[in-house]
Amino acid sequence: MTIFRPYHHNDADHCLRVFDSNTPRYFGPHERDGFVGFLQEPQRAHDYVVVERDDQIIACGGLASLDEETAGFVWGMVDQGLHRQGVGKALALARIEQAQAMGKRRVTLNTSQHVQAFYAGLGFAVVNVVADGHGPGLDAVEMSLNLPPHR
Repeated sequence: MTIFRPYHHNDADHCLRVFDSNTPRYFGPHERDGFVGFLQEPQRAHDYVVVERDDQIIACGGLASLDEETAGFVWGMVDQGLHRQGVGKALALARIEQAQAMGKRRVTLNTSQHVQAFYAGLGFAVVNVVADGHGPGLDAVEMSLNLPPHR
């Protein structure tokens, strides 16, 4: 059974294992320190979730309120051994639903060219691309999704 639950600070090592499983293809090694700092911030229990299966954290991701109309995906990732099994889609859809419940009209994210097609399949459109923006060989791809009004 797959469970979504709020992040707790004792989950940090597990989330870092998920990060490490995606390095260097999806994250540059230099990004790890930024993720560590992010996980240590007190508000993570309110804006970050982990995904568990069989008592193991297999994914994590957050949603930040950027302004009155916009939310942004932050640090979303799935254990590399579980890619293409629907976990990432479930995590993304849960965050989109959360943004709608918050009354947001748009969701943005910053990813790489390796994940761009995944998010395009969910309706996100490319807004900007910066070659090597996340490091050598990792373009920074900004994407946006306009949301229908929440019912």
